[in-house]
Amino acid sequence: MDIRTIGEEDIIPWTAALGIGFLRVPDDNKDNREKRLAHWRQRVDFSRTRGAYDGDRCVGTFRSFATGLTVPGGAIVPASAITNVTVSATHRRRGLLTEMMHLDLADAAARGEALAILIAAEYRIYGRFGFGVATDYQKFSLDTLRTDFVPDAPVEPGARIELITPEEVIELGPPLHEEFRPMRAGAIERTPLWWRLYTGLEPSPINPVPGRFYAVYRDPSGKVTGMVGYRTDDHWEEFVPKVTLTVDSLLALTPAAEIALWRFCVNVDYVNRVEGPDRSPDELLPLLVRDPRAITTQTRRDFVWARILDAPAAFSARTYGTRDRLVVEVHDDLGHAAGRFAIDGAAEQARCVPTGDPADLALDVATLGALYLGSGSPVRLAAAGRISERTPGAAERAEALLRTAREPWCPDWF
Repeated sequence: MDIRTIGEEDIIPWTAALGIGFLRVPDDNKDNREKRLAHWRQRVDFSRTRGAYDGDRCVGTFRSFATGLTVPGGAIVPASAITNVTVSATHRRRGLLTEMMHLDLADAAARGEALAILIAAEYRIYGRFGFGVATDYQKFSLDTLRTDFVPDAPVEPGARIELITPEEVIELGPPLHEEFRPMRAGAIERTPLWWRLYTGLEPSPINPVPGRFYAVYRDPSGKVTGMVGYRTDDHWEEFVPKVTLTVDSLLALTPAAEIALWRFCVNVDYVNRVEGPDRSPDELLPLLVRDPRAITTQTRRDFVWARILDAPAAFSARTYGTRDRLVVEVHDDLGHAAGRFAIDGAAEQARCVPTGDPADLALDVATLGALYLGSGSPVRLAAAGRISERTPGAAERAEALLRTAREPWCPDWF
């Protein structure tokens, strides 16, 4: 068995193995092969893309890419985003994922990336590598026939909503996202290629873009402060429209923009159900309607997992809820974040530094990752035995120090 980084000549066998890992039957016709080559040449950083080989056959895939992760306070921290992880069913239980993960994490640490992030297809895999659940998402549906917005919801007289083309999304979306991004811990970068793939202006041989509408919200000055992308089905019963509108993406810089875009979606003709499949776990929408029972939460699940690689860099970058100093002792089998660290939110500039002082709390690196963006509860984790409290009351102090007013949220799959 051989694990190595790939080159352009490996794209076809590597993508074939990727498809097999995700249960997609390979399509080897010439046209598809050419599309795959063109797509992955743009998408892949070959120095960060590995394959596991049994002779000439690729039987495992692993890829990461550089991104910036927004942390509490609005700073953007360099992170390694891990994706496209597979091992063929014929080669499981041979340590291939473990070796590829260890190599990639070591490379990320050497590059100075403060942490690694991923989205887990299977829950039980990644905790053993030091990843903890750092953000959740929720999926909800809204019955438009029962939805009426509260009269005191924020409104900006003179604002307007416009339908726009994919070409206009490419122009207006990136600056909106760059302004939104520091506002929400958990957000990551959207590259120019992301926008072209999202709009379908760059065809993807992997995930063809569904037919989609786009609209922007302009505040009274004409500035774009919100954008929504949505798609609809064409369901009718007995000549009565019962259409579902699915919101693929909705970003807003202000509550007024957010409610206006939701109101717009709810009032689209023929629509009697609006679905939000990947929304924030603390969405404002239930607070904006007269009957919150018209909104059904279908699921709330783990989304982005975080693995701290450089604790001082990661925790010095974020802000804190209280002016306190807490010493944490971190256990890390791989050594990247092992040690004892003082998280000091009382300093003029928040910081985290190695220390020899006695620990207030002891925890493993996966639990540290779960707390990093502000959603995990130190009090609950201590009650569950995942945090050891060395100083009485330290879990409650950590709760006040680390938790954030809004839950972290990553709007994007990767």
